Amino acid sequence: MSQSISAGQVRTIIFACEAGMGSSLMSVNSLKKKLKAAQIVDVVVVHKPAREIPTDAQLVIVHKGLAKTAHAKAPNAVILAFNHFLNDPIFDKLVKSLVEKTEIVSTEP
Repeated sequence: MSQSISAGQVRTIIFACEAGMGSSLMSVNSLKKKLKAAQIVDVVVVHKPAREIPTDAQLVIVHKGLAKTAHAKAPNAVILAFNHFLNDPIFDKLVKSLVEKTEIVSTEP
């Protein structure tokens, strides 16, 4: 069964990556801009290597290739896995859920 969290409960989004540079950093900045444009100011985006995801993470965004690592590090977190670092539909879907205060459901089992 997939994990889920109410958008109203999300305070921190962990954006996990492999090394912490390059494409993932651009994605983090893009997500922050989307949140700002949507006037979501009470959610913080934190950029971390997948191996440093805290066990108590609520919501983790990670490239599909690192989803298993993210789940192992934070088994109770909602994991949103994407395929493309920029313009992946998962980012807009997340922002929409946060704006509309709907349920956010893991894309990974």
